Amino acid sequence: MLTGGLRNVALGVQGIPEVLKDILNMEKEKANDKILSYNDVVLRRSDLHILSGPYFLNDQIIEFYFSYLTSCYPSEDILLVPPSIAFWIKECPDSASLKDFVEPLRLSQRKLIIFPINDNADVSMAEGGSHWSLLAFERNTNVFVHHDSSEGFNIVHSKRVYRSVVSYVASDAKYIDCSTPRQVNGYDCGLYVTAIAREICEWYVSEGPKDMEELWFSAIKGKVTPSLVSKMRNEILELVRTLMVKQ
Repeated sequence: MLTGGLRNVALGVQGIPEVLKDILNMEKEKANDKILSYNDVVLRRSDLHILSGPYFLNDQIIEFYFSYLTSCYPSEDILLVPPSIAFWIKECPDSASLKDFVEPLRLSQRKLIIFPINDNADVSMAEGGSHWSLLAFERNTNVFVHHDSSEGFNIVHSKRVYRSVVSYVASDAKYIDCSTPRQVNGYDCGLYVTAIAREICEWYVSEGPKDMEELWFSAIKGKVTPSLVSKMRNEILELVRTLMVKQ
């Protein structure tokens, strides 16, 4: 039989897991708190945590920033495809389902289309994968351009998206892999996607003559640097906080 003191110690030891479980559940609930609804995108407190540290960007943050770019560059000619749609296009199991899914996007009418590419191939895994890249279509040159900050890593996945949509965009469009600034760590690939998408949109709407052979390549090589990308994380974080105040 335990004395009173030993009984309290034993109960305390047995009670720790339950206390920790309650704390973890509370933290999980806080992480799921909705902090921002922007257009059709919902961000949660856990997304702020991702932006606050050196972490791999998830689908929601990229979808949010693509939605923001759509607001910044409002044109029916430009389509920034959400990650979930790009993923389904890549992994769609049959052509009939793909047709029903793609036709509302009116791809044949767009002049600039940007797809975020993720290396996840498991449709049962939400927000899976470990690397982002970007595939852009430009109609005047009739070409799909793949930008990958870990050169060649996502080529299989980008070509799957290309093959899935080319007949809906322009059946004779070509595909090229373009030299892209390299990331210097294992987690900033999503930030490179957001930075490159912004530069492509800025190039497209800019006034004056455009070099249709060079496209936006020189702008990306000159502007999308590791220092800019590292600042972009805080830029997106501050954008979210500003929109939180306004909502």
